[in-house]
Amino acid sequence: MTTLRPFGSTGLDCHPLGFGCYRIVDGDANHEAALRAYLARGGNLIDTSANYGDGASEVLVGKVVQGIPAGRLIVVTKGGYIQGQNMTLAQERGFPEVVEYGPGIWHSIHPEFLETQVERSLARMKREAVEIYLLHNPEYYLEDIAHRRPLTRDDHDEFYRRIREAFRYLEEQVAAGRIGFYGASSNNFGQPAFGKDDGVTTMTSVARCLAEARAVSDNHHFKVVQLPLNLYESGGAVEANNEGRTVLSFCREQGLGVLANRSLNAFQQNQMIRLADWAEPGVPPPDLDSLRAMLEPLGRHEERWRELTGEGVRLGSGETPSELLLRIVPRIDSPMHWEQLAGRYVVEPVQAWLVDAREKSKEHEERCDWLRGFVEQLNESLASVGRHVRARQQRVSDEVRARLAEAGYAADEQSLSRRALSVLGSLDGLSCTLVGMRRLDYVEDAMGIEMSGGPDGLAVLRAFNLLNT
Repeated sequence: MTTLRPFGSTGLDCHPLGFGCYRIVDGDANHEAALRAYLARGGNLIDTSANYGDGASEVLVGKVVQGIPAGRLIVVTKGGYIQGQNMTLAQERGFPEVVEYGPGIWHSIHPEFLETQVERSLARMKREAVEIYLLHNPEYYLEDIAHRRPLTRDDHDEFYRRIREAFRYLEEQVAAGRIGFYGASSNNFGQPAFGKDDGVTTMTSVARCLAEARAVSDNHHFKVVQLPLNLYESGGAVEANNEGRTVLSFCREQGLGVLANRSLNAFQQNQMIRLADWAEPGVPPPDLDSLRAMLEPLGRHEERWRELTGEGVRLGSGETPSELLLRIVPRIDSPMHWEQLAGRYVVEPVQAWLVDAREKSKEHEERCDWLRGFVEQLNESLASVGRHVRARQQRVSDEVRARLAEAGYAADEQSLSRRALSVLGSLDGLSCTLVGMRRLDYVEDAMGIEMSGGPDGLAVLRAFNLLNT
């Protein structure tokens, strides 16, 4: 059984793997089953946010954790994003210090906005208090300015003033018993402190956040930071950007708990690399002929509709579903890309066609039978396409595996995802690695490894980093 770890100096103990709730929503039976399985396997840290699923993630967390005794769980949630319901609220209320970053995405860490977020998060989760509350990507303030002009030290001073006032509010929430500890989640904690010619960057400094917490209270409760950390984004472990120390080293010295996100979803040169296997390693990717053969049963089923009605199964694009899939699937560059496009460009047009076809077929039993069979065949074809897209991505996973070996990771029988997590598991100063476990097989894969006694993670990360520069 995996041993729990001290969560910084909070006095809490956490499982080395946490359940990340990005893309986890209430109403999805697979998501709920996965979260329950994680808890059943001994997991005890759940990371969510007010903006995940526009609140639906927190609703699911609240449903699942009801009845679990206090002290058994560490629930982390976050606030700062203004989207969806929060956008409507912000437009009605006019909160101060809102960063209007782009259409449909604003941001604020002002106490007036945070007050609404804490209240709503606790209400959605049906809890009187949350163990950890984090400012969610406060660096939007700096990023917004950097899009328009070079940053100055005055911009950073204003940034940390805003963080200080947010911390002051969060200390009040600790005193009120609604929060146990607080901190910040920033994608920029691992960035270099200075750019070319010592230019000011958008880096978020843990050291300076700690200084602001101390300015608020000698007995502050700033105890947790969260940042991306994976094979490609290793700045938190290797970049000496906090008074000459890395984030992990500085946090270990200061008693701060550290959560790693994006552990299996790495961003490299504006592309996302999924650090997981999609098919049998080393097997050649499927080609266009295999896709044609895969879609042939759907095409035959579509032809039967023509025989029954004299009409083709023509979507808005003028193509049949099988023709549409044959055209767009070769252009899909990743499983995530397929997930993003399938609903809008395949499922929704087919559903629109089905509404009309069902209306016209009410009095025709044979057509109704065909329609039921068509839905079954389409679902089978979409599942096959998903496997096809994932198998094509295995080439990238094989390249990562080979590079890991070059970086000193000894060959073993583990999946790529387990190897990537094992590297993080040995990093001194890392409290918990968050993993998106949306399905039961993801839970089994992640929770089936021992997050200690693995490779020298820091040495592997440094070597891997050099191989990618």
